[in-house]
Formats: sequence, structure tokens, C-alpha cells
Amino acid sequence: MHTRLISILTAVENALIADDPSPDEGTWHTARSVNFHGGIAQMNLSVKSTGGEIKPRGAILLQGFRLADDSICLKATFSWHGASQSAERAIYEKPGVDWSYESRRLAAEWAGGPPPVEQETAAGAAEEAGGERALA
Repeated sequence: MHTRLISILTAVENALIADDPSPDEGTWHTARSVNFHGGIAQMNLSVKSTGGEIKPRGAILLQGFRLADDSICLKATFSWHGASQSAERAIYEKPGVDWSYESRRLAAEWAGGPPPVEQETAAGAAEEAGGERALA
């Protein structure tokens, strides 16, 4: 499973480069770390501008583990710089799973950005506050 973690990170990076070869007129800058014993790999994603400034974009954390039925599960956790929310997706090994396709999907999901922030509307807050006063 450990080599699969590295292979998937490489495939995700290649997909990001293919889909957006010069983000913000710069180049992708990645840093990876792998814990083979723990089955965890992380890729930090940044953009290096033409002036040399590196702007962080986020990270993808992969965890690989065996399930009770001895099949493999890969859990991906996405985070984005400046976003308070993260997202997760699990990929289960099953007959016919295409790891290359799954890697491209991971890249597309991360590139799509963070999930929308659930914001309370001002009207909803006013109604709630009014309801609390009525109960008091």
C-alpha cells in the first residue's frame, strides 16, 4: 500500500499540472512527506510566482489501511490555505478499481476548492434573536 500512496500523490500532482500548467502565471511547487510505518502521505501544494514568491494553496493527506475483509481503503483529506473547512473522500479497493482514474478525481476535487461555507443569514439571526426574546 505504501508505494500506492506515493504513486497516487505523483498522479495527483501530474493531473494538477496537466489541468492548470501555470496557476496565477506561476508554477506548481509541491512538498511531500511520507510515513511508511503509519501508512500516511501528505503533499503540500503551493504556487511559485515568476518573482520567486511561494504562495501556499493547501494540502492533500492520504491514509492507506486494510479493512477487516483484508481489502485496502485509501482516505484522502483535502485542505485549502485560508479555508476553515476541509473535505474527505474514501476510495475502496474493489474489482476493477482504476487507481489512475481515482487519482485524477482526487486532483479535480482538490482543484475545485473548499466546500461552501454555511453562513447564517442576517434575517435568520434576527429571527432567532427575536424568538429568544419572546421566550424570555
